[in-house]
Amino acid sequence: MDIVYLRDLRIPTVIGVFEWERRVRQTVALDLDMAADIARAAQSDDLVDTLDYKAVAKRLITFVEESRFQLVETLAERVAQLVLTEFDVAWVRVRVNKTGAVRGARDVGVIIERDRRTAAPESGPDGGG
Repeated sequence: MDIVYLRDLRIPTVIGVFEWERRVRQTVALDLDMAADIARAAQSDDLVDTLDYKAVAKRLITFVEESRFQLVETLAERVAQLVLTEFDVAWVRVRVNKTGAVRGARDVGVIIERDRRTAAPESGPDGGG
């Protein structure tokens, strides 16, 4: 498998457990590594034969902007599920960075890896069904 990646995709969203965090939008940064077979695209030189990273980014921007999760863990899980179920991806690594969440630390967040076997049905943007 080959890897198609997105780095530092910055998206404003409501995220956090504290009352003040529920009233403001904070920017999270996403990094994704996605396993996809790009051999056909390399031969054809045609976008339809590859994983369209622009389409992935646009879908994630919409999803994350509309979400209202409390935990970065939940956000990471839902992003992984979305990518696995909506795009031709066998495996995904998702890094969610909530910059500034801890004083004195530049970055804080989670990194998860999921594949099609571990993907659960996607929940709505608020974490509900």
